[in-house]
Amino acid sequence: MLIKNIQSKIYEIRNEKVMLDFDLAAMYEVETRVLNQTVKRNLDRFPEDFMFQLTMEEWNFLKSQIVTSKSNLAMSSQFVMTSKNKRPNVSIPYAFTEQGVSMLSGVLKSKKAIQVNLSIMRVFVAVRKMIVSNTAIAKKLEELETKYNKQFKDVYEALSYLMETKKVETKQSQRTKIGFKK
Repeated sequence: MLIKNIQSKIYEIRNEKVMLDFDLAAMYEVETRVLNQTVKRNLDRFPEDFMFQLTMEEWNFLKSQIVTSKSNLAMSSQFVMTSKNKRPNVSIPYAFTEQGVSMLSGVLKSKKAIQVNLSIMRVFVAVRKMIVSNTAIAKKLEELETKYNKQFKDVYEALSYLMETKKVETKQSQRTKIGFKK
């Protein structure tokens, strides 16, 4: 499984890095309905910090951010035709945190699920490392800014003073001189 492919399926929702049920189902090569049924049969393994259902507002926002093809929508089982009105019945997806994805390996017992889970866990670790390194870099930049801002401020003030002195000298030389002429 390609790391970039997995990374593109990790979203930040409610300040959590999560993966959505239909993306996970596609990776595990099962229907979204089957994945969700398995989770519901083992609901005690998925507390709120492992899995939560998106609100309609979150889902609408996320849909606007994701460009999904018709095949992804069909695969995700997000749009199921109802027999009465022939309009799509939209089910709101579940979001799984890193711990929730890890717990999926315990309830989905296929070899494919184990392989996919290992890949996903590696990507989550890589993302976490990248965030930590970016945080460290940002902290270092902030330290440099505070250290050098004082020095740059002093240099700027000195340059301003010199420029003001030059302006005063120029004005002095352009003034009309009064007094005795030689």
